Amino acid sequence: MSVTAAVTAAPHPAAAARLLSDTRTSMLRVLLNYRRSPGLLAASLGVPVVMVVVFGYVFGSAMQVPGGGDYREFLMPGLFAMVATNGIMPTMVGAARDVGRGVTDRLRSMPVSRTGLLLGQTLADLLVSVVVLALLALVGLGAGWRARHGLADAAGAFALLLLFRFVMTWAGTLLGLAVGKEEAAGQLSVAVFPLAMVTNAYVPTGGMPGWLRFLADWNPISSVVQACRELFGNPSAAGTVWPTQHAVAAALLWSGVLLALCVPLAVRKFATHGR
Repeated sequence: MSVTAAVTAAPHPAAAARLLSDTRTSMLRVLLNYRRSPGLLAASLGVPVVMVVVFGYVFGSAMQVPGGGDYREFLMPGLFAMVATNGIMPTMVGAARDVGRGVTDRLRSMPVSRTGLLLGQTLADLLVSVVVLALLALVGLGAGWRARHGLADAAGAFALLLLFRFVMTWAGTLLGLAVGKEEAAGQLSVAVFPLAMVTNAYVPTGGMPGWLRFLADWNPISSVVQACRELFGNPSAAGTVWPTQHAVAAALLWSGVLLALCVPLAVRKFATHGR
């Protein structure tokens, strides 16, 4: 084998360095946007507090928890999962805004890593979500919620929530690139609401009609919620289908499948936009 062939066959270290550099630059770009938009950050931090007050205290008095447990402890894993799920909306709107304003075309014309650009955006959102989840946990502790299975299981639950948030940001990126218009992405984000409501996040699925219960039990969000309830040791309804009977495994499986679909499709859509 010639020296030239050996060099060509060997991995190019510059590619890895570019990936890391472009990922970091893309992260800073998103984080600076939060810094310059204090209202956006305030909304991200304030919504969890409002959710605890509205669902935990306003609606909580009318809710029945299986086994007679405390509703706010039943509710908090659902609210954590909603924070993770809501990652789909800002990334979808942001990706569509970049397409509509020509930012995506300018970035594609540069010698940059497509994967690094998108990965940086999703990791920046993940950092913000750590702060939001931490605030929600503090509010939940003040409202009486507790993680009753110890620190290790609680850490596992939060790791699962961050993984699902990461998945949702990739899904949002793919949808935003596909839509390509900020207004359309904003309207499409309304569709996330029924997706989040047809779950076990706020109420047990046992009282739903059969067809609706089927959709709720097989909703990936329900698997995440049920897994968090089990890991936190909070009240939960008995599972009747595989995703709720093996919630941790189901949540990891859903996350892996969605990542395997969304990441390559989003990178390809970014690289081929307009072609």
